[in-house]
Amino acid sequence: MGTLENKIAIVTGAGSGIGRGIAEKLAAEGATVVVGDINEAAAKETAHALGNGSVGVAADVTDRDSVDGFVRGVVAEFGRIDVLVNNAGWDKVEPFLDSKVADWDRVIAINLYGTLHCSQAVLAVMAGQGHGAVVNIGSDAGRVGSSGEAVYSAAKGGIVAFTKTAAREMARHNITVNCVCPGPADTPLFAAISAENPKLRTALERAIPMRRLAEPSDLANAVAFFASDESAYITGQTLSVSGGLTMS
Repeated sequence: MGTLENKIAIVTGAGSGIGRGIAEKLAAEGATVVVGDINEAAAKETAHALGNGSVGVAADVTDRDSVDGFVRGVVAEFGRIDVLVNNAGWDKVEPFLDSKVADWDRVIAINLYGTLHCSQAVLAVMAGQGHGAVVNIGSDAGRVGSSGEAVYSAAKGGIVAFTKTAAREMARHNITVNCVCPGPADTPLFAAISAENPKLRTALERAIPMRRLAEPSDLANAVAFFASDESAYITGQTLSVSGGLTMS
């Protein structure tokens, strides 16, 4: 039996990349995964591949009405929510002085507001049922900074701080809230960024003590631990999964 047998888990932004890797791991551990993604076709395709009665649903984390409807639908279908993974994210890499306010708004809306919207909607359900685990996907950019990612770093830093306060407030309801901070990961988002700077991958692989980028499965393993009952006494923590690129 897996560590997440019979759990109902929501993963946002799970149509591809890290989110899909997380969904695959949670399903492999026995969870039924609700795959939320702004790309409904990708969400449904991922859910179909997972099995375990997993479902794919369109969800725009920047739109509170969309999030509320999404969460209501999950509760109506499954009766509870055991795990929430706030993974949906977006970034545009460029020097801060060249960045545009419209892009700031999008970065903050998807990364920070998306986490806030989903957390508030789901934590209300978890508080009512008296248990739950929330795993927020931060970034080492939010812990130590990352050139070309100023506003993304600010949004992810906000997620790290939010995790700690949410953990304090929700502990009395037997709910844990933790944060996993990926270092550079081999994802479609990274491929798009590195296409403009082909030397970036080589430079990062040289800088990372483990000499490789993270795979989605590396991050998914950490998320699965925080989602499981094995981490029931761990809350408010931030864990970097970076191959040693950053150390705390």
